[in-house]
Amino acid sequence: MKIRHRTIVPSIHSKLLRGLVLISLLLLSSFSIAHDIPSRLTVYAFVKPEGNQLTALLRVPMEAFGEISFPLRGPGYLQFSEADFALRDAAQVYITESMHFYENGVELTDKELLATRVSLPSNRSFTSYEEALANVQSPPLNDEVDLFWRQGVLDVLVRYSINSENSDFSVDPQLGTLASATTTVLRFIVAESGAERVFNYLGNPGVVILDPRWYQAVYRFIEMGFVHILQGIDHLLFLFCLVIPLRSLRHLIPVITSFTIAHSITLIGSAFGVAPNVIWFPPLIETLIALSIVYMAFENIVGAKLEHRWLVTFGFGLVHGFGFSFLFSDTLQFAGGHLFSSLLAFNVGVELGQLMVLLLVIPVLNLLFKFFVRERIGTILISALLAHSAWHWMLDRGDTLGQYQFQMPIFDSLFFAALMRWGMMVIIIAAAIWAMFEIFKRFSLIGVGSAHKLQENTAPSE
Repeated sequence: MKIRHRTIVPSIHSKLLRGLVLISLLLLSSFSIAHDIPSRLTVYAFVKPEGNQLTALLRVPMEAFGEISFPLRGPGYLQFSEADFALRDAAQVYITESMHFYENGVELTDKELLATRVSLPSNRSFTSYEEALANVQSPPLNDEVDLFWRQGVLDVLVRYSINSENSDFSVDPQLGTLASATTTVLRFIVAESGAERVFNYLGNPGVVILDPRWYQAVYRFIEMGFVHILQGIDHLLFLFCLVIPLRSLRHLIPVITSFTIAHSITLIGSAFGVAPNVIWFPPLIETLIALSIVYMAFENIVGAKLEHRWLVTFGFGLVHGFGFSFLFSDTLQFAGGHLFSSLLAFNVGVELGQLMVLLLVIPVLNLLFKFFVRERIGTILISALLAHSAWHWMLDRGDTLGQYQFQMPIFDSLFFAALMRWGMMVIIIAAAIWAMFEIFKRFSLIGVGSAHKLQENTAPSE
């Protein structure tokens, strides 16, 4: 028994030791792999259809190619004379296999990697298509240049066979895995006019239509607006506050219409440069959006003046329109040459999303107040929950806003030009309020009558 005991114990210890060593190696290998992935990098690209060929020029920082073994010399300098095979391998594995181009919806598979070239980080040839093409086709650097391989940038030239330069082209770039945050600046050169369509996106944006037709842009922006309103929890809570005391579509017409007109004014105005171009403006708008929810919720609790609610909603709708514009400004690059139609389409998508929310929420509230809780009590409880959430949002966003420094504007020509644009917007806002006041007289009388009737029905019996 003693002999067996002495043979078993070392065996157990050795297995434990081997297990610990194996786990340590796995952790070290995973750490080294994660360490090789850069945290942030920027990819530059030019795409140009010409005749029966589509040319793609790309510039990728070489720090993205951590798994490629480049020939090195000295302390880590790239040996250019022997690097051609490794550079083509990196281009094929990381770049050409990740860029999927389409002609009229059909993927282009007939492609050829024509050239690769390592450039110095100070090289500025990717400011234009012609300079970038000339640079990638120029002779490679020689071994007298001391360049740490991670500091270089790899320029790649790829050509695809196409049927016509006037086809509809799109791309599905899957370069997001090159770094933890990969930013791509892609310029598409239109064949007929030579105009540039500039796209700037983070990660993998999905299929991007490089020169969309008007109907393609309209469809994309309707979808964007629809999805945005469904994902914007603060906008949905504001709508919820509007619906609680007014659960009839007929009575909601003045309120929803005023909200729609208001946010359309500021959304369109922002697209044409009315919104201030200062870093504290977005946090200010986000704080005011949270404030709008708090106000409407408290108004529901203390008793809303329903006949005047459309006017209050109009004021807050102006604020929410600026909130919508922040997303629209980021996605405007996908509109091609169809700015105004895309703007209207985005707005239509927002309205469709609002309408769907109302059609779902109103029946649920009616059932809740009819079978489960008295209307007045339910209104107070739900509004209090909404006010509680929005209050914390407002405080958090207010703290963020307080971290910015506010400076007096410079009274120059740009300031007075902006002041004139704001003056025009004020005139449009005043005209919209006057028009709605005249149109909503009948709806306001209905709202007042309904409010009095509602108060009589919900008043406690003596």
